[in-house]
Amino acid sequence: MTDKKKVLLSGMQPTGMLHLGNYEGALKNWVDLQNSGKYEIYFCIVDWHALTTAYENTADIVERIYQITADYIAAGLDPEKVAIFVQSDVKQHAELQLLLSMITPIPWLERVPSYKEKVETLGLDSYGFLGYPLLQTADIIIYRADGVPVGKDQLPHLELTREIVRRFNYIYGDVFPEPEALLSDAPYIPGADRRKMSKSYDNHICMGDPPDKIKKRVMSYYTDETKIHRGDSGHTDTCPVFALLKIYAPDEIDKIKSDCESGNTEWGCVKCKKLLADRIIEKFTPFREKREQLLTDREKLRKILADGAERARIRAEETMKLVRKALKMWSEQ
Repeated sequence: MTDKKKVLLSGMQPTGMLHLGNYEGALKNWVDLQNSGKYEIYFCIVDWHALTTAYENTADIVERIYQITADYIAAGLDPEKVAIFVQSDVKQHAELQLLLSMITPIPWLERVPSYKEKVETLGLDSYGFLGYPLLQTADIIIYRADGVPVGKDQLPHLELTREIVRRFNYIYGDVFPEPEALLSDAPYIPGADRRKMSKSYDNHICMGDPPDKIKKRVMSYYTDETKIHRGDSGHTDTCPVFALLKIYAPDEIDKIKSDCESGNTEWGCVKCKKLLADRIIEKFTPFREKREQLLTDREKLRKILADGAERARIRAEETMKLVRKALKMWSEQ
């Protein structure tokens, strides 16, 4: 008799094409988890979450869903092995969020680190924005997920999920497991301005970008600000280009480090950037070709998402029956 597979859930907002930070920080790990064969996995495209900050700009959300779906599959996610679906196609997420909102104290939501930050920086003050960690909780526990692949910056959100699960189970009986974090050894991916790579900062490189765009972005990267002339000694530990070369040119990194730090006049920052651009283009050319082919057949992508949503709804409705019964709701009596 084989052990029952553990359930995992993760997802991303449909912001369009994914960038190197998305790939190295999450997507690459998702593919590894899928290929391990150890888990039953649900990968969600969270379009309702996108509305918390982009509610006035919904015209291109459908296209962005197609773009991220193509990225998922081109990167190696297999719709035959995992469920890939759009959040709003599984209405049980919203039903569970509503029921959880009845038992979740407002201060729990207000203390989420990103809440105060975005209230101040983006001026957001909607009910939906305050409650988005609760929707995130529903996204996870609607599948009774045992684990969530996350980065360290998402740990406060997951801890809130665990608190809400404990409160629900205390009041109504054990329905949900407390999901654990599955942290990956993802490297820090710097953007062109040294900050963390993010579309919000417009400092990113998308995996599906054409070669000329990748080259232009890489050539705009800051390097070691103390290395003014080619013969100056460089400081590789603070150079974002070197950080990316460690990922995309690992076989050459020792020589690059030696040449940079010794002030070798035959090697400078421009050569580093050109090498980095070439290696990124080389790495993602198969990916780019596959995603372009996928985007030629939108109906196929829509069917993949519909099939994934159907699989997700089965699991989600099983959970909601348990929830309604635990709450002694009319429909389950």
